[in-house]
Amino acid sequence: MSNEVDPRNELNDLPNTEWMIHTKSVWFSTPPQRDKQKRLHPATFAESDIVRLVEFFTKRGGRVLDPFVGTGSTLVACAQCGRNGVGIELIPYWANIARNRVAQRDFLTEQTVMCGDAREILPTLQDESFDFIVTSPPYWNILRKDDDHKAKAERKSKGLFTRYSDHEKDLGNIASYEEFLNELGLVFEECRRVLKRKRYMCVIVSDFRHESRFIPYHADLSRVIESVGCSLEGITILVQNNKNLYPYGIPYAFVSNIHHQYVLIFRKTE
Repeated sequence: MSNEVDPRNELNDLPNTEWMIHTKSVWFSTPPQRDKQKRLHPATFAESDIVRLVEFFTKRGGRVLDPFVGTGSTLVACAQCGRNGVGIELIPYWANIARNRVAQRDFLTEQTVMCGDAREILPTLQDESFDFIVTSPPYWNILRKDDDHKAKAERKSKGLFTRYSDHEKDLGNIASYEEFLNELGLVFEECRRVLKRKRYMCVIVSDFRHESRFIPYHADLSRVIESVGCSLEGITILVQNNKNLYPYGIPYAFVSNIHHQYVLIFRKTE
């Protein structure tokens, strides 16, 4: 296997040996300690994991979109590996943190934070103007659980945010799970439009419980995204061994400690 970049490779800048390593269906997430600003957000993901995805699905100088950018992890990752990023964030507080995190670094790339509803901003972007899309979309109701939910109570004890927002346009606050999925479908339909032909989109999610019901979010969201014209090309399991264990259900019933995420890999069809 060659250690050089194949001249036919139009996807990334990786030699064949590194390409092969990136196709393993299980990754182990080993994130560094989160900085002070990033820790404030109740639902973030590691830049190191995003860097791996961005480096595989784009070439240096490529253009990347995150329609739910939060505190800017995707933009920081893009800057670290020489890509230009655009992130959309509903809440001004989080958008400002994203801008500050990018501004603190002296990068040669362009990182842009657009503050507003992704459903309203995406239609203003040009057709087929992005090489790659990567995001972790909102979770339905998961950040509104009662304060006795153990992980949430732990954050509260440290003075950290336990809810993303109470904003009326926050998709996670929609009462109906089906309506929540439908609204996400509108976002991903626009994502498909702005994505270049035959390019990829990665969506990072976890399954979750709502009251006594287990929600296979990754499967439900996969069906929604496929319905707007993207083909599911594969799923990578992102193992999170650094998460705390909690005694859910003991001693009455099985309740899973969810220590992995799904990286859903889609491609824009013709």
